[in-house]
Amino acid sequence: MIGKKVVLRVRMSARDAHYAGELVNGSRILDFWGDVGTELMIRNDGDESLFISYKDVEFLAPVYSGDFMEYHGWIEERGGSSRVCKFEAYKVIELAKDDNLALSAANVLEEPVLCGRATGTLVVRKPLQRGAQDEAFK
Repeated sequence: MIGKKVVLRVRMSARDAHYAGELVNGSRILDFWGDVGTELMIRNDGDESLFISYKDVEFLAPVYSGDFMEYHGWIEERGGSSRVCKFEAYKVIELAKDDNLALSAANVLEEPVLCGRATGTLVVRKPLQRGAQDEAFK
């Protein structure tokens, strides 16, 4: 790992649900990994970058509206202009969905649930690279 991990915590809303039962489309995970990748590149290069590819994308557990998710990312390899990053998505809180409890009841998960992982490549053109903006990436 180059530098440090970036973590973004987001609550999935009703507008994120795409399928029956308030199931969230896996593409929403990709959206948030994009935000994590952008932050990584700003910290590493001082530029937002261009996200050019994902590979080995796996959706491992369902995500529902109301879930609190953590999106993790870190740089694994640094080329002249490309940065290969690893991404993971974890569910940390979920709605209780228990008929004996209020609709607003939620459970903090003892162990986060790995809901997805992927590898992504981002590019910062050399003229746009300004060096690490974060001491942890120097």
